[in-house]
Amino acid sequence: MTAPRAARPAARILLLDAGDRVLLFRFDPADRPPFWCTPGGAVDPGESYAQAARRELREETGIDAEPGAEVAQRFVQFTTIEGVPVDADERYFLVRTDAGAIDTGGHTALEQRVMRSWRWFTRAEIAAHDEPIFPEDLIEMIDVAQGSV
Repeated sequence: MTAPRAARPAARILLLDAGDRVLLFRFDPADRPPFWCTPGGAVDPGESYAQAARRELREETGIDAEPGAEVAQRFVQFTTIEGVPVDADERYFLVRTDAGAIDTGGHTALEQRVMRSWRWFTRAEIAAHDEPIFPEDLIEMIDVAQGSV
C-alpha cells in the first residue's frame, strides 16, 4: 500500500535583481541528483501565503521585502528532502531587489546541509543549464508575472 501524501502549502519567490536575473539555490541531497530551485518553503500554521513568502525570503536570503500579490500557483507532487511524499500547493510571488549578494545566515540546519550554493541566472542560462531547475516552466512563469506574455 502506498503511503498517503501530505498536504504541503508553500510560498515561493521569483526574486529578480536589477539585471532581471532570477535567484536560484542549488540543492545537493544525498538521495538524488542535484537540482536548482527558487527561494521559498512550507507555510507555517497560521500564516498566509504572503506572510510565508516574506518569512522565507528573509530566512533564505536576508532580504526583508513585501512580497506583493501572488503571481502564479501550481500543484505538484514530490518527495521532500526529508523523505515525505507531498501534494504541494505552491503560490509564487514576484520580488525585485537591488541586492547583489544574499545572506544565508538564516538557513536551517537542513538548508545548510543541502542548499550548498546559490546564483543569479539569466533566462538564457536557465534555458541552457544542464541540471534540473524547478519549476520547469520558470522562464514562462517570470514572463507572465512581468506581463511579458
